[in-house]
Amino acid sequence: MMQTYDVHTLPSNDNVNAYAFSIELAGRWFVSKGAMIAYYGNVNFDGVAAWASRDGFIASRFSSPIYIQDWVVAEGQGKVIVADRGFDVQSFDLEAGNLTLRANNLLGFETGLELKQSIVPGFVTLIGTGKFLASSNGPVIFVEPPFRADPEALLGWADCPSPSHHYDAQWMSASLGAMLQGMFGRESGEERQFDFTGEGTILMQSSETLREDPALMRLIESQTSLLSTQQAGILGQRLVARAQQQ
Repeated sequence: MMQTYDVHTLPSNDNVNAYAFSIELAGRWFVSKGAMIAYYGNVNFDGVAAWASRDGFIASRFSSPIYIQDWVVAEGQGKVIVADRGFDVQSFDLEAGNLTLRANNLLGFETGLELKQSIVPGFVTLIGTGKFLASSNGPVIFVEPPFRADPEALLGWADCPSPSHHYDAQWMSASLGAMLQGMFGRESGEERQFDFTGEGTILMQSSETLREDPALMRLIESQTSLLSTQQAGILGQRLVARAQQQ
């Protein structure tokens, strides 16, 4: 039987279904641009960058310049429904802790949490106490280290050191041989992994399919300024060659 909701029957701070979450808004939330699909009540949505210029508290919550333009402040009273392309949406509660998450899968978080840019490109870290929402391609799988993960299926990690890169030994041998012959190493798609050690919890998606991350593109582009003109030219040629192979 089809269920019809109104402002009174919509869930409060709970899932509407596996793919949508209803925030009971009484103040402010940070919401990823494009995540809001509907709302009830008196709610304003303003960019975090605009807010940060007039409210030091908002600025103090974001220590990640490359992501600030991808977020809005939802302020007011009502119910805000957020979703992400039909992906699974789940809420998590962080209590005086920290959790690193793929930036593109973070949909919203309470202002009690602070967002920092992770040293791992494409990921952000939430610190403090509060609720946050994340999407995943399929149900989330929780695992403990020691563990190696496909980077594209990795959703995040909590209470454990940042991962290091691990490369398949056979691929490394082939790549080193190719380098000696002035050729590019060939990739199978599985040779690069993230290696987790220590204690903690790793969050995995049920699929490797990723959403394109515009902030990651901006980060990489900004770092190419460190290259010389010759190095930038070589990088450009390699990217063109890679695109032509696909």
